[in-house]
Amino acid sequence: MDTITALQQLGFSEYEARAYGALVGAGELNGYGLAKKSGIPRANVYAVAEKLLARGALLRVEHESGQRYVAVAPEQLLRKLATEHKQALDAAQHTLTQGLTRHEPAPVFNLRGNELLAKAADIIDDCHDSLLVAIQPADASALAQAMHRASDRNVRITTLCLQACEGVCGGCQGSVHRYALARGGSLRWLVLVADQQIALVGQVGDNSAEGMTTRQQLVVELAADFIRQNLGLAAICQSLGQRLKELLPPQVLAQLNDLYPDGGFPAYLQALGRRAA
Repeated sequence: MDTITALQQLGFSEYEARAYGALVGAGELNGYGLAKKSGIPRANVYAVAEKLLARGALLRVEHESGQRYVAVAPEQLLRKLATEHKQALDAAQHTLTQGLTRHEPAPVFNLRGNELLAKAADIIDDCHDSLLVAIQPADASALAQAMHRASDRNVRITTLCLQACEGVCGGCQGSVHRYALARGGSLRWLVLVADQQIALVGQVGDNSAEGMTTRQQLVVELAADFIRQNLGLAAICQSLGQRLKELLPPQVLAQLNDLYPDGGFPAYLQALGRRAA
């Protein structure tokens, strides 16, 4: 990278970069000499010099024969620019953070086709602490590399295999629980919650995929509760089995049956407790 390009990337215009580079190489120059050395038209050179003086890149030296310009040492200029850029970044971070805290609920982003699994992989790769996953084998295989990377970072992973696979597919990571919760058919479910801050919910078919992702806390909590509560209910069913009907008071069982009209609450728990392994 040449000097002109490097200075332009630091915010200098082309003429400003050429003027500063000329002065670094030549020492003191008057306006005529600076125009000749840098190739800047004489009509523009004084305005360019004034801009460099204002940003602290040049110094003006007065002589009996007139004023001359001298470049600030590159090391000094770079320190000054670094300080200014850091101050600007700090101010922007403060302003943007304040603005975000005043905004309404986080947006919901719709995902279509390949976007769904690509975004799921991004969320897994950005995860730092904990990851809740409800998934089926085909999508577990597609996300296997991202899941392995998360495991290598010591992310706490809880995986609910919705298909209760008989064997280990290699995609599921962490604490893996296999319960047959998938509804069957051609659509597969995918639910992710990363660091209790962002959720992704979607369904994937053979030729289609659609879903959404958001940081809205209500949606994040609902997605996390879907995984946690189903795991909890399945564990209760496995532990208590048929004794559950005997342990629950009739009025409580009646209330639960109203919530699960398709066969009642005990039938729902039995379905949760079916393992394929």
